[in-house]
Amino acid sequence: MSQYSDDRGAELRALFFESAQEQLQALNEEALKLEKNPDDTETVRGIRRIVHTLKGDAAATGFQELSDLAHSFEDALASESSQAHKSLPEIAFHAADIFTEMLAAYRNQKKLPSTTSLQKKIQELAKEPRAGKTKSKRTKTSASAEAAWTEYEKVSAQSAVDNGKTAYGIRVVVDPQCAMPIAARQLVFKALTGVGEILGARPDLNSTESAKQFEMLVATSSTPEVLTAKCRIPTVTGDVKITPLQLVPRKTPQVALEATPNPAAPAPGNAPPLGPPEHEVSAKPVPAENILRVDAERIDNVLNLVGELIIGKSMLQQAINEFARRYPKDASRGRFADAMAFQSRVLNDLQRSVMKVRMVPVEQLFRRFPRMVRDVARQCGKDVELVLSGESTDLDKGLLDGIAEPITHLVRNSIGHGIETPEERSRAGKPARGTVRLDAYHQGNQVVVEISDDGRGIDIQKVRARAIERGFVKAEEAARSNESSILDLIFRPGFSTADEITEISGRGVGLDVVQNVLQRLKGTVQVESRPGYGTTFRLRLPLTLAIIKALLFRVEQRLYAIPLNAVAEIARAHESDLHRVDNREVLQLRNQVLPVIRLGDQQNAGAAKIFILVIRIGDRKFGLLVNALEGEEELVIKALDDQTVETEMVSGASILGDGRVVLILNLGEIVERFTKVAPANALGPVSGLLMSHAAPAKAREAQA
Repeated sequence: MSQYSDDRGAELRALFFESAQEQLQALNEEALKLEKNPDDTETVRGIRRIVHTLKGDAAATGFQELSDLAHSFEDALASESSQAHKSLPEIAFHAADIFTEMLAAYRNQKKLPSTTSLQKKIQELAKEPRAGKTKSKRTKTSASAEAAWTEYEKVSAQSAVDNGKTAYGIRVVVDPQCAMPIAARQLVFKALTGVGEILGARPDLNSTESAKQFEMLVATSSTPEVLTAKCRIPTVTGDVKITPLQLVPRKTPQVALEATPNPAAPAPGNAPPLGPPEHEVSAKPVPAENILRVDAERIDNVLNLVGELIIGKSMLQQAINEFARRYPKDASRGRFADAMAFQSRVLNDLQRSVMKVRMVPVEQLFRRFPRMVRDVARQCGKDVELVLSGESTDLDKGLLDGIAEPITHLVRNSIGHGIETPEERSRAGKPARGTVRLDAYHQGNQVVVEISDDGRGIDIQKVRARAIERGFVKAEEAARSNESSILDLIFRPGFSTADEITEISGRGVGLDVVQNVLQRLKGTVQVESRPGYGTTFRLRLPLTLAIIKALLFRVEQRLYAIPLNAVAEIARAHESDLHRVDNREVLQLRNQVLPVIRLGDQQNAGAAKIFILVIRIGDRKFGLLVNALEGEEELVIKALDDQTVETEMVSGASILGDGRVVLILNLGEIVERFTKVAPANALGPVSGLLMSHAAPAKAREAQA
């Protein structure tokens, strides 16, 4: 029978899944360390501590198969021969993979994966020299002194300390003359129950293991002297050691909100790690930080409400402006203006605060890649080092999850396509070990993530030839295109320069996915390459997708918007200033020929003034031809379903303070459509595609 209620059991399982993922990530990192330094015994002990914690947590939540497998691995790691086992890092990697599959099976209530291969490796790891049995027992006995409390026990200890109690780790040695060591455990347990709360025990109180010593985690208001007296039972117990734990009451805690996909899970990191009981307490207490894990959907709801407040602010501003026009001499105008300014200031602060809640460091994403780089490099027969920088750069949680797949594609391509084999690098005068770099930094109101390598680079001529061969571009147009335009062809679906198909590359799938995902996230991807020196992919992303500063404009009396940060400048021109080159409209802007994208299908008279919005996509510039400008506005982006707008050239909509609906254009898709179509058929009018959808969208917003 479970000792927890169904609700409590579900909460503990949610906590276990959250903490187990962190433990497995740590296991991968420790295995990578051990692979680089096989003689590091401290790393071996670190792996063992991780496996021990995983074992205890799995047992506490009822996942016995995982607990038993982790227990076998822990016992094998305790043997002296394991530290000299050359394949220990490989076994640790294999264990991390199997444990991950088992967690997924438990979470999704599916059949558990086969563990036979791991069990065989664990058995080989546990094999020792003939004279090693006594040492093994001693190792196991000493290991029992290192009690690693579970996450639930740590949280319980911190809660007791918050309530004014003290948490102690108590180690009791059983008297050698005691004939019933199991009964000794029960006697001490009953004695301690009278003066405190037992939070944990090693071995477990229900265990039938006959141990020479045992440990208990106790929360109490009594002094160590009282506890010692309770634990000393003549002819039953011997030496007693009591060590207070390094926990500080959280009377004025720092609260950090961390977006997580698990709404029920309390923080596994509520308390600092509890050290082995035999270590003495440091003279200076370590302050505890209270991390509150919150479901990302709840933060999204708060952000959505902030967006509604911004819309309300626009409506109120519209009403105040109308009041000022009708009653210009009314004394209330000043009071309304002051109140509006105060509300705007508070609302802006609220918006920034909520946005910061959603921001998480990119380290959460970057730390996945060392293991992946190691596996892919081995699969390709290459020696590759991963260098990380900018891990502390903050990014919206939704964007961080969205770019995981594109970065994975680019890192795998850097190893499969970019980095040469050690022999090829030596012939080229390079170090045998190649380097892949991941970097992140803020630039203005954008986040830039760079994936670069020091490999062979991209062969421009080969890309040009393959593009002509596949029919992506005509030979005449390819000859006139610059290097940047040719490099952009690698993002076309089905494009590949690989001469053979492998598990890593050659199928023409990957880079088109990268571009599609970046366009969906309102970002861009740019590639730079120097043959023989390497390639850099640069991903540019907005800080958030929920609220943007936008530039509003009209095309054929229809209102549209684009992100303000995409506008490099605004130019005035006449229709007569536009020229045709290769059946495409261009504008001579100072010393630059600017391709012009006409959003409407009507042409103005030759003398009429038109506006050209110069937008930057990657390192290229285009001009959007619009009829009139409406100004800047802070817009709350609302998603539109396929029944409302059936074109990918619209990324969302927003409602203005006066009730008008404005459609937000997807610049990436518009430019992509413009570059793909044949020059003779210029881009179809965007406004024509959207006219029939503007009214239904406005009606739907009005009904909402």
